[in-house]
Parts: sequence; C-alpha cells; structure tokens
Amino acid sequence: MGSTSLKEKTTNGLFWSSVDRFSSQGISFVFSILIARLLSPHDYGIVAMVSVFFAVAQSFVDSGFSNALIRKKDRTDADLSTCFYFNVFVGIVFYALLFFLAPYIAIFYDQPILDSIVKVSGLNVLFNSLSVVQNAQFSYQLEFKTIAKVTLSSTIFSSIAGLFFAYKGYGVWALVIQGVSATFIRTLVLWILSKWHPHSRFSRESFNYLFGYGSKILASGLLDTIYNNIYPMVIGKFYTPTQLGNYSRAFGWAQLPSANISSVIQRVTFPVLSEIQDDSLRLEKNYRKLLRLSSFIIFPLMVGMAALATPIVRVCLTSKWDGCILYLQVICFALMWYPIHAINLNLLQVKGRSDLFLKLEFIKKGIGLAILLVTLPISILFVCIGCVLESLLDLFINTYYTGKLIQVGYFKQMKDLLPILMVSLVMGIVVYISSLFFTNEFIKLIIGIPLGFFVYLIGTYLFAHEELSELVKVVKKK
Repeated sequence: MGSTSLKEKTTNGLFWSSVDRFSSQGISFVFSILIARLLSPHDYGIVAMVSVFFAVAQSFVDSGFSNALIRKKDRTDADLSTCFYFNVFVGIVFYALLFFLAPYIAIFYDQPILDSIVKVSGLNVLFNSLSVVQNAQFSYQLEFKTIAKVTLSSTIFSSIAGLFFAYKGYGVWALVIQGVSATFIRTLVLWILSKWHPHSRFSRESFNYLFGYGSKILASGLLDTIYNNIYPMVIGKFYTPTQLGNYSRAFGWAQLPSANISSVIQRVTFPVLSEIQDDSLRLEKNYRKLLRLSSFIIFPLMVGMAALATPIVRVCLTSKWDGCILYLQVICFALMWYPIHAINLNLLQVKGRSDLFLKLEFIKKGIGLAILLVTLPISILFVCIGCVLESLLDLFINTYYTGKLIQVGYFKQMKDLLPILMVSLVMGIVVYISSLFFTNEFIKLIIGIPLGFFVYLIGTYLFAHEELSELVKVVKKK
C-alpha cells in the first residue's frame, strides 16, 4: 500500500469512524437525557449491578479473534468460518450460564428483579456472537461508512423503543429493552449488508492461529473488562442502588467523549498501522501525529465537561441527579487519558507483542485493585479520585514499554502533549470562573461553551498550531 493510499484510507477511516461513533452517540445521548428524566438513579443502579456479567461474557464471545483476523494479511474463508462457528458456540454456552446464574445474582444483591433482567439481557451475548466476523470484515476492509450505517440504524430504533417504554412507566425495563433491541438490530443489519456467510468447515489449523494470537488479547481484554466493571459490582454491593446510579451516570457521561474517541482511534489505527508495522520511520511519525491529534480533541472536551458539570447535569437531567456532579468532575480527569492509553496499547498489538500487552494488564490492574481496596471503604468520591491516580500511573507504565519498541517513550510523548494539556486547563479555569457570575444554569452553558471554544482556539493557534492545522486539513477533505 502506497503512502498516498494509506493516508487517504486513514483519513477516510477516521472520518467515517468518527461519524459512526459521534452521530450514533449524539443520538443516543439525546435519547438518554429524555429517558433519564423519566427514570431515577435507582433504575440505572439496578442495571449497572449486572454489567460485569454481560461484559465478561462478551469478552469471551470475541476471544480476540477479530483482532487476529484484522492483523492476518493472508486470511481465508476457512479463517472467517472458523471464527464464526467458535463465536456462536461460545455465545450459546455463556447465555446458558447466565440463565443458570440469574437467581443467584439476584440473591447476591438482594434484588429479586435481577433474576428476570439477567435472563432477558443475556440475549445480547447470543446476538453479538452472530456478527463478530461481519464486523471484523468491514474493519479490515476499512469500510467504516458501512459500519456507521449499521450503528446509526440500531441506535435510532433502540433509543425510540427505550423512550417509549420509559414514557409508559416500565422503569428499569425500558433500559433492558433498549439494550437488547440495539444488539438485535445491529446484528440483523450487519448480516443484510455483508456479502459473507459461513461456507467452509471448522478448521483446526485456522483455530490454532486465531487462538494463538487472540488468546492473549482475550486474556488481557478479559482482565480489563472484569476490572472496569468490578467498580459498579462492588459499589452496588456496599452502597445503595441510588448511589450506584449516580456513579454510573457520571461515569457514563464522562465516557461519552473519552470512550468514543478511543474506539475511533483503535478501530482505524490498528489496521492502518499494521500496514506499516515494518517501516519504523513511518510508524513513529504517524504514531506521534495520532497522539497529538487525539489529545487535541479529547483534552478540551473532558476539561470543559468538568468545568460545566453542574449546569450540564441540572439542565439535562434536572436536580434529582445532583448526586452525580462531583463524581463527573473528578472522573473527567481520569478518562481524558484513555485515548492516549489506547494508542499506546494499539502499538503493542501492531508489533505482535500480545504477550507484553497481557503482562502490562496484570501489572496495571494489580495497582488499580490496590487503589480500589483502599478507597472503597471511605466513599465513592475517593473511588473516583483513585481512578485519576490509577490513570496517571497507567500512562507512565504504557509509555515506558512503548518507548522500548519505537523509542517514543513517556518524556517524548509528554513533550508532544504538554502544550495541548496546558491550553485545555487554562480554558477550563476561564470557563469555570465565568460560570460563577451567573445563577441561571442554562445561561452558564450558553456563555461557557462558546467562551471555552474561543479560548481554546486562540490558545492552540499560539501554542499548538501544527495540530490545529492538521485537524483543519482533515475536515476540509470531507
């Protein structure tokens, strides 16, 4: 693949992946506001209690095979079919397991309704297992426009369903129906748009290759999934559903920009960087550019959200969600580094160091678990503060090993990111101070958002002109 072709595919991929994530998430965000105004923190807390079980099951469904398919340059129909059959088998096994465990999960939390919720929501695992291969195909073909269509259609119809049932007074079941319908519609549309269907038999040779690479990704992904979802599980056990609901909503809102940008970066950069994995100079150049461009977008969004957290929550969700404001402000400073983590970890996979990827996950999760054990008995706020500390420690660890692979370590990355970080923090301070001069929450947003935009624009023009120019070029091409 030539330099020009790669650049075009990267730009196109970033654009359509961004359209996919942010248009769908924008629609989902609007509907989530409407639904949250109809429901209570208690309803969201109930759903959050069982998130860990579905997340773990989903990790096994994929098993790292999709990444293995994307990385393999000489993939065959046997590879695709083997991946499909294995994923479906795992999906059936884990749905049966969730169905069996449902009563015991309800007893663990002392919430009888969880028995039915687990049995219904578990269908997501089955539906997802049917579409792993189709989704991977569109990814390694860089057909992100198609993925965007799939995501948008599933988001719109499932959100309408969730809002309808919330309005009709179904409470927590509105969230359950929304989740299951989204997965079903996504799977259905992927099958309609994909030209591939399983033809070959299960191949032991293909399985050995896919599992050989994917198993390490599975192990690290499983560890990451369990760890990320253990927070709502233990908070739900030691605190009330309402408190968990406030934490869950704060974390969910902070994730909107962070997780979506991370997802765009991971989906696009992995296949693209895999194409130049043997060209060290091009790899380093593109890697550093991605780091700067990602931080240019994510840092101001997260800092701005923290600065305007109070008016955002009160205008969108009403004052009954005030309990999540402080959590949201703190979590923003933890999750603002996630896209940077994603790029660093992507490089390990591109270089074929899934063994190192797994090693790092064990180290980081051990540190994070220790922090959680210390902060959990104190308060949920201290748990959030612990998340910030953990994110900064993870950054140092990730960049240390990245530096060993392509000589772009912690200090070189921080040198690239520091101007953008400082401009973002100054912008956040200006916006927060300006909000203190007004009592009306809506006015705070009307003034604060454009003010933050112009302060950041001026700051980046003065201190991060290269990143601003690069972003303008990407937008102009579309």
